Amino acid sequence: MVFQQIHLVRRRSALDNVACGALGRMGFWRSLSPRFFPADVRAAALAALERVGLADHAEKRADTLSGGQAQRVAVARALCQQASVIMADEPVASLDPRAAEDVMRLLGEIAHRDGLAVACVLHQPDLARRHADRLVGMLRGTVAFDRLPSAVTDDEVALLYRDEDDDD
Repeated sequence: MVFQQIHLVRRRSALDNVACGALGRMGFWRSLSPRFFPADVRAAALAALERVGLADHAEKRADTLSGGQAQRVAVARALCQQASVIMADEPVASLDPRAAEDVMRLLGEIAHRDGLAVACVLHQPDLARRHADRLVGMLRGTVAFDRLPSAVTDDEVALLYRDEDDDD
């Protein structure tokens, strides 16, 4: 899972934060402190940081990273979980446009090159159209459309965001 609020441990290194993605695969005692993380977990975490372009930031504290770097560390943490699906809830909401494009491009590359499914909730239709393979629009808990981005009209997108008082 990649969250809108990045939730890194600010005083820990990027590498430690990524390695936390493997906590579910570690025994209880090894999960208590990053210094007990097994070598294979630390190697997997470094490989995940390499995958997101931040291996050179592995030892930097999380609180020294930019917003875009921190979100890429969160993506690396999700990769370290070794799941077949990455769920991303508003992963670019607090990022500047360039960092948002970088994170969305990265998620797309992970989906295509690594063969992972990436489901991403976004409220930026243009960003979704540029980076998604498929758009699913939800309106009041039901699917309003589900198709290729090029087949979704501006009117359909506008319908999702109209004020509920405009129902007349």
